[in-house]
Formats: sequence, C-alpha cells, structure tokens
Amino acid sequence: QVQLVESGGGLAQPGGSLRLSCAASGFTFSSYAMSWARQAPGKGLEWVSGIYSDGSDTYYADSVKGRFTISRDNAKNTLYLQMNSLKPEDTALYVCAKGYGDYGVRDYDYWGQGTQVTVSS
Repeated sequence: QVQLVESGGGLAQPGGSLRLSCAASGFTFSSYAMSWARQAPGKGLEWVSGIYSDGSDTYYADSVKGRFTISRDNAKNTLYLQMNSLKPEDTALYVCAKGYGDYGVRDYDYWGQGTQVTVSS
C-alpha cells in the first residue's frame, strides 16, 4: 500500500532553515507528481509546492515563492522541501502528498502523517 513518511521538522528561528524529506513506498514514485501541503493550527490544508514526476517543473504558493525549494530523487523514492528564510507564519504540520499521474501537482489521493515545523524565537 502507499506509504509516505515525512521527517526533518522541528523548531527553527525566524530567518532559519529546515529541510524536510518524504520517503515514499508502495507505488512507482517516478511516475507521479508529488506535492507538499501544510496545515496551521485552526486552519485548513494549504498547498505549498508541487513537482512533476520527472522533476522537470516545479510550482510554489505565493507565500513561499523564493524561500522554499522542492526537489525529488527518483532513485531514492524521496521528496524534499528546502525551507529558507523561515517566518513564524510558516509554523504548521507539513505533509507530502501523491498526485494524480505525472503532472497532478494540485490534486492528491494519498498523503502522509506529517512533520511539525515551528518557527519561533
């Protein structure tokens, strides 16, 4: 079955950096677009970033553009999110999600349990 396991979250200071990872199994990772989404306390799930199955194109929410970088290693079945210049408003539970087909970066059918990111001084 599809499994997505996130790691790398934690506490960071404003302006700091974190790198999230998502280990995928149970499906052909290289055949599906992948995304990161986040849920802040008391809010709904917010799409953050997406990447095509072959990594040829990436997309970002305006709130993270220029600060976050999504990438993937299809040989390792792993998705990454490099987060720089972190802000307190980036505090949320971050989940990785499997998209529909090679290009489905905005719709997903499976997601992981998430990793908590807290940005605070």
